[in-house]
Amino acid sequence: MAELELLNRFRKNASLRKKTVVLPESHDDRVLKAAEILTNENIASLITLGDEDKVRDSAAKAGVNLKGIRVINPEKSDLLSGFANIFYNQRKHKGVTIEQAREILKRDIFFGAMMVKEGHADSGVTGSFASTADVMRAAIQCVGMKEGISIVSSFFLMVYPDITYSFADCAVVPNPDDKQLADIAISTADNHKILTGLEPYIAMLSFSTKGSAEHELIDKVRRATAIVKEKRPDLNVDGELQFDAAIVESIGKKKSPGSTVAGRANVLVFPDLQAGNIGYKIAQRLGKAEAVGPVIQGVKKPFFDLSRGCSVDDIVNTSAISVLMS
Repeated sequence: MAELELLNRFRKNASLRKKTVVLPESHDDRVLKAAEILTNENIASLITLGDEDKVRDSAAKAGVNLKGIRVINPEKSDLLSGFANIFYNQRKHKGVTIEQAREILKRDIFFGAMMVKEGHADSGVTGSFASTADVMRAAIQCVGMKEGISIVSSFFLMVYPDITYSFADCAVVPNPDDKQLADIAISTADNHKILTGLEPYIAMLSFSTKGSAEHELIDKVRRATAIVKEKRPDLNVDGELQFDAAIVESIGKKKSPGSTVAGRANVLVFPDLQAGNIGYKIAQRLGKAEAVGPVIQGVKKPFFDLSRGCSVDDIVNTSAISVLMS
Protein backbone atom coordinates (compact mmCIF):
# COMPACT_ATOMS: atom_id res chain seq x y z
CA MET A 1 0.00 0.00 0.00
CA ALA A 2 3.01 2.26 0.39
CA GLU A 3 3.40 2.19 -3.38
CA LEU A 4 -0.25 3.21 -3.87
CA GLU A 5 0.18 6.16 -1.50
CA LEU A 6 3.34 7.27 -3.31
CA LEU A 7 1.76 6.98 -6.77
CA ASN A 8 -1.35 8.83 -5.64
CA ARG A 9 0.92 11.60 -4.38
CA PHE A 10 2.67 11.69 -7.73
CA ARG A 11 -0.67 12.05 -9.53
CA LYS A 12 -1.84 14.80 -7.18
CA ASN A 13 1.42 16.75 -7.41
CA ALA A 14 1.50 16.36 -11.19
CA SER A 15 -1.99 17.85 -11.46
CA LEU A 16 -0.70 21.06 -9.85
CA ARG A 17 1.95 21.58 -12.52
CA LYS A 18 -0.36 22.05 -15.55
CA LYS A 19 1.97 20.29 -17.99
CA THR A 20 1.42 18.67 -21.39
CA VAL A 21 2.27 15.02 -22.11
CA VAL A 22 2.44 13.40 -25.55
CA LEU A 23 1.48 9.72 -25.81
CA PRO A 24 2.46 8.82 -29.38
CA GLU A 25 1.05 5.30 -29.72
CA SER A 26 -2.66 5.99 -30.30
CA HIS A 27 -3.08 2.62 -32.04
CA ASP A 28 -2.83 0.99 -28.59
CA ASP A 29 -6.13 0.98 -26.68
CA ARG A 30 -4.17 1.06 -23.41
CA VAL A 31 -2.73 4.42 -24.43
CA LEU A 32 -6.16 5.83 -25.25
CA LYS A 33 -7.58 4.61 -21.93
CA ALA A 34 -4.61 6.12 -20.06
CA ALA A 35 -5.07 9.42 -21.90
CA GLU A 36 -8.69 9.51 -20.78
CA ILE A 37 -7.74 8.90 -17.13
CA LEU A 38 -4.94 11.49 -17.24
CA THR A 39 -7.39 14.02 -18.68
CA ASN A 40 -10.26 13.22 -16.30
CA GLU A 41 -7.98 13.43 -13.26
CA ASN A 42 -6.40 16.66 -14.58
CA ILE A 43 -2.94 15.11 -14.21
CA ALA A 44 -1.83 16.69 -17.51
CA SER A 45 -3.04 17.98 -20.84
CA LEU A 46 -2.83 15.15 -23.35
CA ILE A 47 -1.73 14.85 -26.96
CA THR A 48 -1.79 11.58 -28.89
CA LEU A 49 -0.53 10.98 -32.41
CA GLY A 50 -2.12 9.32 -35.42
CA ASP A 51 -4.76 9.63 -38.10
CA GLU A 52 -7.62 11.43 -36.35
CA ASP A 53 -10.42 9.38 -37.94
CA LYS A 54 -8.72 6.10 -37.04
CA VAL A 55 -7.97 7.30 -33.50
CA ARG A 56 -11.57 8.36 -32.91
CA ASP A 57 -12.84 5.08 -34.35
CA SER A 58 -10.50 3.10 -32.08
CA ALA A 59 -11.55 5.19 -29.09
CA ALA A 60 -15.23 4.60 -29.77
CA LYS A 61 -14.67 0.85 -30.00
CA ALA A 62 -12.69 0.91 -26.74
CA GLY A 63 -15.31 3.03 -24.97
CA VAL A 64 -12.89 5.93 -24.55
CA ASN A 65 -14.03 9.55 -24.46
CA LEU A 66 -11.44 11.74 -26.22
CA LYS A 67 -12.89 15.02 -24.97
CA GLY A 68 -10.03 17.37 -24.10
CA ILE A 69 -7.39 15.19 -25.81
CA ARG A 70 -5.61 16.60 -28.87
CA VAL A 71 -5.01 14.24 -31.77
CA ILE A 72 -2.22 15.18 -34.20
CA ASN A 73 -1.39 13.35 -37.41
CA PRO A 74 2.39 13.66 -37.92
CA GLU A 75 2.10 13.16 -41.68
CA LYS A 76 -0.32 16.09 -42.07
CA SER A 77 0.93 18.35 -39.30
CA ASP A 78 2.24 21.84 -40.05
CA LEU A 79 5.08 20.96 -37.67
CA LEU A 80 6.49 18.17 -39.84
CA SER A 81 8.65 20.25 -42.20
CA GLY A 82 10.22 22.23 -39.38
CA PHE A 83 10.85 19.11 -37.34
CA ALA A 84 12.43 17.38 -40.35
CA ASN A 85 14.78 20.33 -40.89
CA ILE A 86 15.81 20.32 -37.23
CA PHE A 87 16.43 16.59 -37.29
CA TYR A 88 18.35 16.84 -40.57
CA ASN A 89 20.65 19.52 -39.16
CA GLN A 90 21.24 17.41 -36.04
CA ARG A 91 21.95 14.19 -37.95
CA LYS A 92 23.42 15.21 -41.33
CA HIS A 93 26.90 14.52 -39.99
CA LYS A 94 25.72 10.90 -39.74
CA GLY A 95 24.72 10.88 -43.41
CA VAL A 96 20.99 11.50 -42.92
CA THR A 97 19.39 13.29 -45.89
CA ILE A 98 16.50 15.75 -45.65
CA GLU A 99 14.24 13.17 -47.33
CA GLN A 100 15.21 10.54 -44.79
CA ALA A 101 14.69 13.02 -41.97
CA ARG A 102 11.16 13.71 -43.17
CA GLU A 103 10.32 10.00 -43.31
CA ILE A 104 11.80 9.41 -39.85
CA LEU A 105 9.78 12.28 -38.38
CA LYS A 106 6.55 10.79 -39.74
CA ARG A 107 7.02 7.99 -37.19
CA ASP A 108 4.97 8.64 -34.10
CA ILE A 109 7.73 8.14 -31.51
CA PHE A 110 10.18 10.42 -33.34
CA PHE A 111 7.54 13.09 -33.95
CA GLY A 112 6.57 12.87 -30.27
CA ALA A 113 10.19 13.18 -29.17
CA MET A 114 10.62 16.25 -31.35
CA MET A 115 7.47 17.77 -29.84
CA VAL A 116 9.14 17.45 -26.44
CA LYS A 117 12.42 18.89 -27.70
CA GLU A 118 10.72 21.92 -29.24
CA GLY A 119 8.42 22.61 -26.30
CA HIS A 120 5.11 21.54 -27.85
CA ALA A 121 4.90 18.99 -25.02
CA ASP A 122 6.68 18.94 -21.67
CA SER A 123 7.27 15.19 -21.66
CA GLY A 124 6.55 12.03 -23.60
CA VAL A 125 5.73 8.44 -22.67
CA THR A 126 5.89 5.62 -25.22
CA GLY A 127 7.03 2.05 -25.76
CA SER A 128 3.86 0.02 -25.27
CA PHE A 129 4.47 -1.10 -28.87
CA ALA A 130 7.84 0.34 -29.86
CA SER A 131 11.04 -1.38 -28.73
CA THR A 132 13.22 0.11 -26.02
CA ALA A 133 15.98 0.57 -28.61
CA ASP A 134 13.69 2.69 -30.80
CA VAL A 135 12.48 4.76 -27.86
CA MET A 136 16.03 5.40 -26.69
CA ARG A 137 17.08 6.28 -30.24
CA ALA A 138 14.27 8.83 -30.53
CA ALA A 139 15.07 10.29 -27.11
CA ILE A 140 18.79 10.66 -27.78
CA GLN A 141 18.59 11.78 -31.42
CA CYS A 142 15.66 14.20 -31.00
CA VAL A 143 15.54 15.39 -27.39
CA GLY A 144 19.28 15.14 -26.78
CA MET A 145 21.40 14.52 -23.71
CA LYS A 146 21.18 16.57 -20.55
CA GLU A 147 24.10 18.98 -20.21
CA GLY A 148 26.99 17.45 -18.30
CA ILE A 149 25.53 13.91 -18.42
CA SER A 150 27.19 11.33 -20.67
CA ILE A 151 24.76 8.42 -20.53
CA VAL A 152 21.06 7.59 -20.70
CA SER A 153 20.27 5.32 -17.76
CA SER A 154 17.39 4.27 -15.53
CA PHE A 155 16.38 3.90 -11.94
CA PHE A 156 13.68 2.15 -9.96
CA LEU A 157 11.90 3.56 -6.95
CA MET A 158 11.86 0.70 -4.44
CA VAL A 159 9.02 1.45 -2.06
CA TYR A 160 8.79 0.06 1.48
CA PRO A 161 6.26 1.11 4.14
CA ASP A 162 8.73 3.37 5.93
CA ILE A 163 11.29 4.33 3.25
CA THR A 164 11.71 4.70 -0.51
CA TYR A 165 15.05 3.90 -2.14
CA SER A 166 16.26 4.64 -5.66
CA PHE A 167 18.18 1.77 -7.31
CA ALA A 168 20.30 2.45 -10.44
CA ASP A 169 21.03 1.35 -13.07
CA CYS A 170 18.84 -1.73 -13.23
CA ALA A 171 17.57 -1.69 -16.81
CA VAL A 172 19.68 0.11 -19.42
CA VAL A 173 23.50 0.31 -19.17
CA PRO A 174 25.22 -3.12 -19.09
CA ASN A 175 28.71 -2.11 -17.97
CA PRO A 176 29.20 1.61 -17.33
CA ASP A 177 32.71 2.96 -17.09
CA ASP A 178 33.72 5.17 -14.16
CA LYS A 179 32.51 8.42 -15.77
CA GLN A 180 29.20 6.88 -16.81
CA LEU A 181 28.72 5.36 -13.37
CA ALA A 182 29.29 8.79 -11.82
CA ASP A 183 26.69 10.34 -14.14
CA ILE A 184 24.20 7.58 -13.29
CA ALA A 185 24.69 8.45 -9.61
CA ILE A 186 24.21 12.18 -10.22
CA SER A 187 21.09 11.71 -12.36
CA THR A 188 19.54 9.32 -9.86
CA ALA A 189 20.26 11.57 -6.89
CA ASP A 190 18.68 14.58 -8.56
CA ASN A 191 15.59 12.62 -9.56
CA HIS A 192 15.26 10.98 -6.16
CA LYS A 193 14.99 14.43 -4.62
CA ILE A 194 12.49 15.61 -7.26
CA LEU A 195 10.19 12.63 -6.76
CA THR A 196 10.46 11.96 -3.01
CA GLY A 197 11.30 15.43 -1.76
CA LEU A 198 14.06 13.92 0.36
CA GLU A 199 17.77 14.71 0.41
CA PRO A 200 19.68 12.01 -1.49
CA TYR A 201 22.40 10.01 0.23
CA ILE A 202 24.29 8.12 -2.47
CA ALA A 203 26.04 4.82 -1.85
CA MET A 204 28.37 3.63 -4.61
CA LEU A 205 28.01 -0.11 -4.11
CA SER A 206 30.67 -2.79 -4.34
CA PHE A 207 31.71 -6.06 -2.72
CA SER A 208 34.21 -4.03 -0.67
CA THR A 209 33.86 -1.28 1.92
CA LYS A 210 36.66 1.26 2.12
CA GLY A 211 39.51 -1.00 1.18
CA SER A 212 38.33 -4.29 2.69
CA ALA A 213 39.26 -5.86 -0.66
CA GLU A 214 41.29 -4.93 -3.72
CA HIS A 215 40.22 -5.56 -7.32
CA GLU A 216 39.91 -3.66 -10.58
CA LEU A 217 36.09 -3.81 -10.26
CA ILE A 218 36.38 -1.94 -6.95
CA ASP A 219 38.77 0.57 -8.51
CA LYS A 220 36.06 1.58 -10.99
CA VAL A 221 33.63 2.32 -8.15
CA ARG A 222 36.27 4.35 -6.29
CA ARG A 223 37.04 6.42 -9.39
CA ALA A 224 33.34 6.99 -10.02
CA THR A 225 32.86 8.16 -6.43
CA ALA A 226 35.71 10.66 -6.83
CA ILE A 227 34.17 11.96 -10.07
CA VAL A 228 30.79 12.52 -8.39
CA LYS A 229 32.47 14.47 -5.59
CA GLU A 230 34.36 16.59 -8.12
CA LYS A 231 31.39 17.29 -10.40
CA ARG A 232 28.80 17.74 -7.66
CA PRO A 233 30.35 18.67 -4.32
CA ASP A 234 26.84 19.51 -3.07
CA LEU A 235 25.83 15.85 -3.07
CA ASN A 236 26.24 13.41 -0.19
CA VAL A 237 28.10 10.44 -1.68
CA ASP A 238 30.34 7.69 -0.34
CA GLY A 239 32.00 4.62 -1.78
CA GLU A 240 32.97 2.02 -2.15
CA LEU A 241 30.36 0.57 0.21
CA GLN A 242 28.88 -2.89 0.61
CA PHE A 243 25.10 -3.03 0.61
CA ASP A 244 24.78 -3.68 4.35
CA ALA A 245 27.19 -0.87 5.18
CA ALA A 246 25.13 1.45 3.02
CA ILE A 247 21.74 0.87 4.65
CA VAL A 248 22.29 -0.57 8.16
CA GLU A 249 23.34 2.14 10.62
CA SER A 250 25.29 -0.08 13.03
CA ILE A 251 27.24 -1.73 10.21
CA GLY A 252 27.83 1.58 8.45
CA LYS A 253 29.34 3.11 11.59
CA LYS A 254 31.60 0.11 12.04
CA LYS A 255 32.79 -0.26 8.44
CA SER A 256 32.89 3.40 7.42
CA PRO A 257 33.14 5.54 10.56
CA GLY A 258 32.59 9.24 10.01
CA SER A 259 30.70 8.72 6.75
CA THR A 260 27.69 10.96 6.13
CA VAL A 261 26.16 8.25 3.92
CA ALA A 262 26.97 4.83 5.40
CA GLY A 263 23.96 3.41 7.22
CA ARG A 264 21.54 5.98 5.82
CA ALA A 265 21.83 5.67 2.02
CA ASN A 266 18.63 6.06 0.00
CA VAL A 267 20.21 6.17 -3.48
CA LEU A 268 21.94 2.87 -4.23
CA VAL A 269 24.15 2.82 -7.32
CA PHE A 270 25.13 -0.64 -8.55
CA PRO A 271 28.45 -1.13 -10.38
CA ASP A 272 26.87 -2.79 -13.43
CA LEU A 273 23.59 -3.96 -14.87
CA GLN A 274 23.94 -7.56 -13.73
CA ALA A 275 24.21 -6.48 -10.11
CA GLY A 276 21.50 -3.83 -10.46
CA ASN A 277 18.95 -6.02 -12.18
CA ILE A 278 19.50 -8.91 -9.80
CA GLY A 279 19.48 -6.57 -6.82
CA TYR A 280 16.19 -4.87 -7.56
CA LYS A 281 14.46 -8.18 -8.29
CA ILE A 282 15.71 -9.67 -5.00
CA ALA A 283 14.41 -6.59 -3.17
CA GLN A 284 11.10 -6.89 -5.01
CA ARG A 285 10.51 -10.64 -4.77
CA LEU A 286 12.11 -11.56 -1.45
CA GLY A 287 12.19 -8.18 0.27
CA LYS A 288 8.58 -7.39 -0.77
CA ALA A 289 9.46 -3.93 -2.03
CA GLU A 290 7.13 -2.33 -4.57
CA ALA A 291 9.15 -1.47 -7.68
CA VAL A 292 8.16 1.65 -9.62
CA GLY A 293 9.96 2.00 -12.93
CA PRO A 294 12.25 1.79 -14.70
CA VAL A 295 12.35 5.56 -15.03
CA ILE A 296 14.58 6.74 -17.89
CA GLN A 297 16.98 9.59 -17.13
CA GLY A 298 19.83 11.48 -18.76
CA VAL A 299 17.99 13.24 -21.62
CA LYS A 300 17.29 16.98 -21.56
CA LYS A 301 13.54 16.52 -21.12
CA PRO A 302 11.57 13.45 -20.02
CA PHE A 303 10.86 10.95 -22.79
CA PHE A 304 10.08 7.67 -21.06
CA ASP A 305 10.03 4.06 -22.17
CA LEU A 306 7.26 1.64 -21.21
CA SER A 307 7.31 -2.13 -21.03
CA ARG A 308 5.37 -3.65 -23.90
CA GLY A 309 3.46 -5.58 -21.23
CA CYS A 310 2.49 -2.39 -19.41
CA SER A 311 -0.95 -1.81 -17.93
CA VAL A 312 -3.12 1.28 -18.30
CA ASP A 313 -2.16 2.27 -14.74
CA ASP A 314 1.53 1.90 -15.63
CA ILE A 315 1.07 4.44 -18.44
CA VAL A 316 -0.82 6.83 -16.17
CA ASN A 317 1.74 6.59 -13.36
CA THR A 318 4.71 6.91 -15.70
CA SER A 319 3.09 9.97 -17.25
CA ALA A 320 2.63 11.53 -13.82
CA ILE A 321 6.32 10.89 -13.03
CA SER A 322 7.31 12.44 -16.36
CA VAL A 323 5.35 15.58 -15.42
CA LEU A 324 7.15 15.85 -12.08
CA MET A 325 10.52 15.50 -13.81
CA SER A 326 9.78 18.04 -16.54
